[in-house]
Formats: sequence, C-alpha cells, structure tokens
Amino acid sequence: GSDSCRDCHANEHKSWHASYHRSMTQLMSPETVQAAFDGQTHEFQGERFTMHRRGEEYWTTIESIQAAAISPEGRDPQALHMRMGMVTGSHHMQVFWLPGMKGNLQIGFPFAWLIEDQRWAPRNSLFIRDPHTVLSKENWNMNCIRCHTTGPQPRPNQAAQRFESRIADLGISCEACHGPAKRHVDRQQRLAKLPEPERQTTLDAEPLAIVQPTDLDHVHSSQVCGSCHGMKWFDKSEEWTAHGFRYRPGDDLNKTTPIIRPTQLEKQPWLKPVLKKNPSIFNDFFWPDGHIRVTGREYNGLLESPCYQRGEMSCVSCHSMHESDPDDQLARGMRGNQACLQCHDGMSDDLTRHTRHAADSPGSNCTNCHMPHTSYGLLKAIRGHTIETPDVTTTLATGRPNACNLCHLDKTLDWTAEQLAKRTGQAKPTVPGEHRTTAASVLWLLKGDAGQRALAAWHMGWQPALEASGSGWQQPLLAELLNDPYSAVRYMAHKALARQPGFGEFEYDFVADEPARLAKRKAALAKWKPSPTNPAAVLLNANGQRLTNQVQQLIQTRDNRPMRLRE
Repeated sequence: GSDSCRDCHANEHKSWHASYHRSMTQLMSPETVQAAFDGQTHEFQGERFTMHRRGEEYWTTIESIQAAAISPEGRDPQALHMRMGMVTGSHHMQVFWLPGMKGNLQIGFPFAWLIEDQRWAPRNSLFIRDPHTVLSKENWNMNCIRCHTTGPQPRPNQAAQRFESRIADLGISCEACHGPAKRHVDRQQRLAKLPEPERQTTLDAEPLAIVQPTDLDHVHSSQVCGSCHGMKWFDKSEEWTAHGFRYRPGDDLNKTTPIIRPTQLEKQPWLKPVLKKNPSIFNDFFWPDGHIRVTGREYNGLLESPCYQRGEMSCVSCHSMHESDPDDQLARGMRGNQACLQCHDGMSDDLTRHTRHAADSPGSNCTNCHMPHTSYGLLKAIRGHTIETPDVTTTLATGRPNACNLCHLDKTLDWTAEQLAKRTGQAKPTVPGEHRTTAASVLWLLKGDAGQRALAAWHMGWQPALEASGSGWQQPLLAELLNDPYSAVRYMAHKALARQPGFGEFEYDFVADEPARLAKRKAALAKWKPSPTNPAAVLLNANGQRLTNQVQQLIQTRDNRPMRLRE
C-alpha cells in the first residue's frame, strides 16, 4: 500500500495525501465524514431514515413509515439499526454504504451529503436519470470498486452466494499510477544494505522496477489516467471479477480493456455487437457524433483531440498529481493560457489576432473557446476534453452547444454562424428558423433534452457568460426550470438563479413536491423585475415583458425522451 512509499518519497506522499484521489473511498471516522449525523430524519420510498452517531461510529435507523404510523409509540417496532462503514467522495458530495448480509457486500445508502450545500438529499435526485425509473440497490463491489479503489478484485463467490472482495488500497493510491511496487520496494531495501560503491553499481545496473507516467510517451502516459478516466469495455464474465483488471501502468490499455470510441466504429469491429447488446451505452455517455458528454471519462475526449492525434499532448501536459491544486489537479502554471501556449508559443505575442477578443476578456481564454463546458457531472457542467473549434454545423447536427453560444447566451445560432464566417472564414450553414430568432441558450434551456437543459442552466450562472450577455433576463427562464421533471436540472437552475441580481437569498428545495415547486416558480416570476433593454431573442418584448405564449410553446415541444447520463 501507499505507506510503503512514504519513507523514501515523503513529499510526493504528502501531496498525494492532500488530493481527492486519496480520499475517494475511505472508512468512516470523524476525520473522513463531513455529513451531519445529528439525528436528522429523512423519508424515502416508504421508509424513514434517522442518521446519528454513537461515539466515533456512524449509524442509521431504518423504519417502515406505515408501521411507525400505527404504533402507539410512533416508532417501527421492527426497525433496523445499521452501522455504516464506508464513504465515497470528499470533494463535492459524500455517498455512504451499508453492509450487506453476503460477505463484504456494500449496498448504497439512499441519501448523500452535498458538501457545498451542507444538506442531505436523496441519492437518486443527484443524477440526470429518468425520474420514472425504478431504481435497484447499488452494489459497490461490482461497480464503484472499479475506479474508486486501487487493485480491485470483486470476487463474487457464486457457490456461497457472497462477496469476498479485495483491494490493495481504498482510494486511488501510488500503485494505481506507478504500478505494482513490491519489486521496487524490495530492491530499494536490499540496495540500502549494500556498501558503496557496490550500491551505486547495482543501482545503475538494475531496473528501477517502477513506472513513472511522466517518462512514458504521450500514448502510454495518458493510458495510465485513461484506465479509470476512460469509457473502457470489459465483459463482466471475464477474469477481472476474480483477479482484477490485467492492465498495469506502462502496458497497452487497448490490449486489456479497450476504450469505447463510437467515432471509430470501423476500427473497432468488436464494438458493434457490444452496442447492439448494450444500446444504452451510446445514449448514456455520448453525444450523437460519438463525443463523450459525461464527466469522469475525460480520456475519451483527449483521444478525439487533434493535439493528441497529431501532436504529443497527454494528460500530464496540463495535470499533475504532485504539483497541483487538489481541486482540479492542474499543474503549476497551467490554469491560464500557458497550458496551450507551451505548444502554441507562436500565438503568445499577438493573442488577440487569433482570439478576436480583448486580451483580458474571457474570449481570449483558450479553454473557453476550445474546451467549453459540454460535459455533465456532479451537478455542474465540466469542460469537454476534446480540443475543438466552435462550429455551428456541429451544433446543429449533434445538439452539443458550441463555445460561442455558451458565452453569448443572448445570441442566436444564426448570429454565431455569421460571426464565425466573418472572423474565421467558416462557411455559413443553413440555420433553421427558430435559430435565427431565438437565442440558442434559450432553446436548449426550454426545449432541449435533460442534459442540454442542465448545461444551459449552469451557464446562466457562469460569470464569464454573465459578463458577455448581461444578467436579469435569465431569471424568468430559470424560474421555469424550478419545476423541471429532472431533479438535477432543478438543482442547477436554482444555483444559477441564486447568482442573479436580487436572488442570492431565494430559498428553494429542489426535491420538494410539485405544488411546492410550482409555488416557488410563481414566487421567482413575481420577484423578477423586467427591463426594457433586453432583446427579443431571449423572449422578451420591447418593454422587457416576457413573451409568455412563446415560452410555453417551447416548453410544450421539450425533448422529453427518458435520459440517463451515467457519470
């Protein structure tokens, strides 16, 4: 485990210990649990859960609401008292696990703790998932164990009907990136006992027996990250359930668990039967053109990038595990344009000639134009990791928002097409009627699929977009999403609304029942103050009043296809 590395690599161990990779999965203790186990009671699917502590232990009492209602004491006489032992997450949210009755089976607790909001919420409300779906109990041993631990082995014992799962480390530790370290540790300990100069001679002659990802070529280096942060394929019947994945850092990932790339169907003949057998894979993870649309799969985005395909860009071109802010693991100096200018250095002297935006504006930030927030996850929008150029034709074909309209929220796709034609020479495509009259963000917000609505809502609270598009006009539109069918969309709409002038203290519960949500929608609309300075493209008239009929017409044509974006 990671403790074996600390004696020789104290600084690296310290920086890793401060990372969210290390704390991805932990045993529950006062040091690891951020949630309030203070006697709060919450109800879910006919059961009442009370979260409380016993010393340094974390417990839940589970009661039948119906049984408690007919009991003289108001308590279920057959209530279950269960101690929770494990927690996943430490950055945005924490989810908890209940021990099952079959070996070391871990079953998902139905409530999660939102760290920023400091509140409990039903776990199923925190994802873009069809609200009509009947959820089964989540099994940690066959799912989360894959990427949230090091050296996972699910080890289901079919004969005994139990799990005998093993891991090398909870969380993502040293060996996840550097490979099995026993030979390296044994070598170093043996060499430490040798006298000089024999020690140095042996040191030079023997291989280090460890992998340093930054020393690998860009393909194999990125595969180290991609083994978790990629949409890889493996058959559950294969040996991984007993022995874990065969991939080790430095290997060729494609030989063990190849990455699913719908853009490369002709080069992945094995993928067609996979997609036929599992048709939900495409819709749950990808945009229609095969580009990834959920977080946690950034390696897929990298693979489609020309900087990787025609250059040598890798994950460690921008990220570092040991010299970075734990928030996003960006290496020192990589938060701004230097991340791109380290290769595209010829643009640094005259950046505005390329960006056609003021040097100090968000439009001259390379990632805002070439890595817009088009992936969803963790109740927010995430930067897509495919380096691409804004293109209205792609947006029309795939529904994936382009960078221009994610910043210029008050502009139509037709406006963007004209600007790109004028500024970059792109051929202007034929733009449908509604995209000539109504802002693209408004169309995504009111009639897009659940994923598009979530992205549009998030951007209406994004500061660079507010600087480019102004504020205030978004408020009545966001109010409509306070009663969206998808709880995650409602959450993001409220977050964006709270960043609007006058709405910082607007209270709202995204998991409240529909009458309460409709009341909050009405309250938000009443609180909004019209302004005559806003354009018709955002569905306001010359006096700043909302065009209610047009708003409702768009909502009635909303893309209501059931959606599940699997983070």
